[in-house]
Amino acid sequence: MTATPATREGHGTVTRNGPLPGAFSGPDAASGPDAVSAPDAASGSDGTYDIAVIGAGVVGTAIARELARHRLRIALVDAAPDVGDGTSKANTAILHTGFDATPGTLEARLVREGHRRLTAYAAECGIPVETVGALLVAWDQEQLAALPALAAKAEANGYDAAHLLDADALYAREPHLGPGALGALAVPDESIICPFTTPLAYATQAVRAGVDLHLNAPVSAISSAPGAEQGRHTLHTARGPLHARWLVNAAGLHADTVDRMLGRSTFTVTPRRGQLVVFDKPARAFVRHILLPVPTALGKGVLVAPTVFGNVLLGPTAEDLDDKTATTSTAQGLAALRAQGARILPELLDEEVTAVYAGLRAATEEDDYRIDTWPEQRYVTVGGIRSTGLTASLALAAHVTGLLAEAGLDLGAPRALPAVRMPNLGERFPRPYQDAACIAEDPAYGQIVCHCERVTRGEIRDALDSTVPPAALEGLRRRTRARGGRCQGFHCGPTLRDLLERELAGRSGELKESRPW
Repeated sequence: MTATPATREGHGTVTRNGPLPGAFSGPDAASGPDAVSAPDAASGSDGTYDIAVIGAGVVGTAIARELARHRLRIALVDAAPDVGDGTSKANTAILHTGFDATPGTLEARLVREGHRRLTAYAAECGIPVETVGALLVAWDQEQLAALPALAAKAEANGYDAAHLLDADALYAREPHLGPGALGALAVPDESIICPFTTPLAYATQAVRAGVDLHLNAPVSAISSAPGAEQGRHTLHTARGPLHARWLVNAAGLHADTVDRMLGRSTFTVTPRRGQLVVFDKPARAFVRHILLPVPTALGKGVLVAPTVFGNVLLGPTAEDLDDKTATTSTAQGLAALRAQGARILPELLDEEVTAVYAGLRAATEEDDYRIDTWPEQRYVTVGGIRSTGLTASLALAAHVTGLLAEAGLDLGAPRALPAVRMPNLGERFPRPYQDAACIAEDPAYGQIVCHCERVTRGEIRDALDSTVPPAALEGLRRRTRARGGRCQGFHCGPTLRDLLERELAGRSGELKESRPW
């Protein structure tokens, strides 16, 4: 039922505290969440990684996973205490077809390819996906007149299943839609996906293939020694230095900051805040598709969409800010969302709100991904990855790996990655509490801890014992859904806190001075 640890041979380490290791974790490396490896013969006496990926969001973990196909010494470094802890955890969780991307752009190609790759990967690894389709709803004559051009854009992007609906056909599909809609563009293959399991699956597979994952390691500076063959980069982090011959910058909101550490200034990231409202599960009966507005220059606009967890999302806003930490929700933003939600799906506002949250997207000056290669520095920048990054992640990883090879990184022969099967968090798929045979084999799967989300003690145990375990209650929520329901942990919180504290106390050096909840 869980992504359980593999055998240690070839297995990387996951560290959150203590000095960074000086070398690749090989077969004889120490194990454990804070293991520090000594240099081995393969890594050289200086303990230098072949390549370091900065940023463990959905893009960075995907790149690390793709590189792990090759016998390289790889470090994945992030400032946060967990993978997927930034933009990746706070988005609309849509698996895009790329129908409305700007034709001919790198984003259009990678989203189209990424949709195909991630759809197949999700089925293979157990990441929940529901192909619910999307409807771009026209509310006035100007929007209605724009729909044929959007259909033509979809065809230009290689997607030919989009088609127009008149008002009658639209309301037949969405009977709870607010009054006044004139028609829609139907996009049958737009899907919803779990945004939490995806980067976790990538990271799990990467670590099992030998990647070292170093968390709580913000990079404050980078110094580089000259020479394409003998030179190396030194990442100066809060946990000490880390050395690598090649670098990939997948730092998301901070990609421009890392770029400047390498002497580059090719783009500036403007954090674009998106606030969202999460409605309780009874609201799911009112919406069958992803309901999209006709897009604007600021983004895809405010949508109403089901989630794989059985809830309904309303949002996001699109607010360009200066503060890359401004993830708080505002009364003004939420009021604006409710006003738009009242038009799209009036009955939605009568339902209970489970949560509100806000995420920041990495907007730049250009309406495309900002991926640049600097062969003389042995460095690739992956910037400007906005809301489509989840969909494009696997294609981005393959693209970046190809760029590294073209720049001179000797990848060697590829190898198969260890298989991964992630625990299911989707509401429309079998869960452990529903599986009599599973419960008979292990009664812990019949002991519900979080009653709102029906999360069992067995699932909590598995998450705490997984390859990339959580370090805080928020990380446990993203792995199990515990505390994600109506009461937000009011009832199950003490039990979960006790289980997590016991687990952290059992990990050498892992119990923090201040509690992580």
